Amino acid sequence: MEVSSGQKRRLPAALVLLLCTGWCSAFYLPGLAPVSFCEEGKEKDNCKSQIELFVNRLDSVESVLPYEYDAFDFCTDIDEKHPLENLGQVLFGERIASSPYKFTFNKNESCKVVCQKEYDSKTNINRLDFIKKGIQLNYQHHWIVDNMPVTWCYVVEDGQKYCSPGFPVGCSVTSDGRVKDACVINSEFNKKDTLYLFNHVDIVITYHSGKDENWDGARLVTARLEPKSYKHNGDEQKCEGPPMEIPKELTSKLKVTYSYSVSFQENNAIKWASRWDYILESMPHTNIQWFSIMNSLVIVLFLSGMVAMIMLRTLHKDIARYNQIDSSEDAQEEFGWKLVHGDIFRPPKKGMLLSVFLGQGTQIFIMIFITLFLACLGFLSPANRGALMTCAVVLWVLLGTPAGYVSARMYKTFGGERWKSNVLLTALLCPGIIFADFFIMNVILWAKGSSAAIPFGTLVAILAMWFGISVPLTFLGAYFGFKERAIEHPVRTNQIPRQIPTQSFFTKPFPGIIMGGILPFGCIFIQLFFILNSIWSHQMYYMFGFLFLVFIILLITCSEATILLCYFHLCAEDYHWWWRSFLTSGFTAVYLFIYAIHYFFSKLQITGTASTILYFGYTMIMVLIFFLFTGTIGFFACYWFVRKIYSVVKVD
Repeated sequence: MEVSSGQKRRLPAALVLLLCTGWCSAFYLPGLAPVSFCEEGKEKDNCKSQIELFVNRLDSVESVLPYEYDAFDFCTDIDEKHPLENLGQVLFGERIASSPYKFTFNKNESCKVVCQKEYDSKTNINRLDFIKKGIQLNYQHHWIVDNMPVTWCYVVEDGQKYCSPGFPVGCSVTSDGRVKDACVINSEFNKKDTLYLFNHVDIVITYHSGKDENWDGARLVTARLEPKSYKHNGDEQKCEGPPMEIPKELTSKLKVTYSYSVSFQENNAIKWASRWDYILESMPHTNIQWFSIMNSLVIVLFLSGMVAMIMLRTLHKDIARYNQIDSSEDAQEEFGWKLVHGDIFRPPKKGMLLSVFLGQGTQIFIMIFITLFLACLGFLSPANRGALMTCAVVLWVLLGTPAGYVSARMYKTFGGERWKSNVLLTALLCPGIIFADFFIMNVILWAKGSSAAIPFGTLVAILAMWFGISVPLTFLGAYFGFKERAIEHPVRTNQIPRQIPTQSFFTKPFPGIIMGGILPFGCIFIQLFFILNSIWSHQMYYMFGFLFLVFIILLITCSEATILLCYFHLCAEDYHWWWRSFLTSGFTAVYLFIYAIHYFFSKLQITGTASTILYFGYTMIMVLIFFLFTGTIGFFACYWFVRKIYSVVKVD
């Protein structure tokens, strides 16, 4: 039994379940069950002859603003249908609709006209201007057949074949004769100061015939196209001749004809379960990923050796020596971390805010862990559109209880008594900041008419989930947190704070915090490049196994780097470690923001004020989430370390 998610993956848990129960039928992930196709006249209940092509939003690497297919004056379906979209698809701005491109299985078509459009200086000029804008900004079509992207495969510079899940609206030649974008594919695209429209596509659909298989009919395994430009003349439509030019200034009536050709090919060597492989394998990232992970593992081994040396050698000697002291005179000769035992658990300043951050960080950590784990199993693959974001949002909403519990428990440990303010801030502060940022970005998208603008009803649904589910669960967790006794510390806190001696430059708070974020960021910056590519350059991200491994490495690195710096500061008799431990690893988010700025100016071609604001607005949301996540990891690692070393010290 084969379980498919667009790659060659299996679900061990599902297999064990089915074997134990003795079921014999196939099991597929929700929404990913295969569809069988038969030739016309041979249809059955489980086999159909009509193949529908769906269109998705159009996007560009030069603009953050995606647009619906209907925003352009392309051919539209008379009886347009919109498949049911999940929350993740809506949040990502995906707008899938049916198209007038209809195929019959195994029936070849040649130069079939879809529709015709006419433009002149008085009518439809605005629609033509919008198409011209799309060509100039290199907007890309995204078509779907049988829940599979229709790809455009071409050879890149190093001779490798690259398959893109989108193809351009058109291309342009500048006034100085410079050929831009896809115009390089045809030498006929050479007229200066001219735009060329791809108004024809040659589509090739490959299928597995189903011979020697246990299903009826055939299954589609690839769908490829090649965009072309033809200026159709008169009523006799021939897909040949000069390309379809769109002049910068329209002086006469312009007639545009959209057409397509489709052919079917049998290929039983490609299995339906591996039909996404040719797309994913054309993205040569594997070697770079392994290099990144090996680099991160070297950093982890170095930090682990340092922590082990401190824990097994330095601390062991110090603790044994400290516990052998009998007289106060000998004790006065001690120095370093042992002298601050009476102040080490003194409550921090702004304990309310720290506890709120810790609660939200715990909620984010559990959400990320479960989401990545499910993604590794194949439930959140690219074939299951919008599933990743849907899973993350639903998990965040349902994890209000641990957020409230951790925040309340830590606040009570800090000696706080304003429990109402604590639970309200935990439920509303960080989510409120993110929602306010998100809402401002959405207003800009609304104003620009982008398909990424979230509908008002979806915003109301998100608010209902927040206030109707997440907030009550946060109150529930806070109730149990405050109900329990405060965490007891292994040593007593003195009434009078100890004076902190003058610190060297490297043991001062700010330099230590800056240094603490470098190593964790060094473990993730290569993986971060691919993540940013998938978000802003519209590339598919499918390497969740690598990402989960880097996630584990990040946890270890944040913990060990924070423990090391915490120990150095305690040896310098500085006992203000609460906030410092949170900010040390949390400062990794600042490096993430700096890298995002570098990525924007060096890798992207984004133009326009609105797109720039949107980029940095969404980046700030990512930075805040990452700050809470990494800061929480560092804090609890340091908290465990401090409790560990002071729990074995004998104090009179």
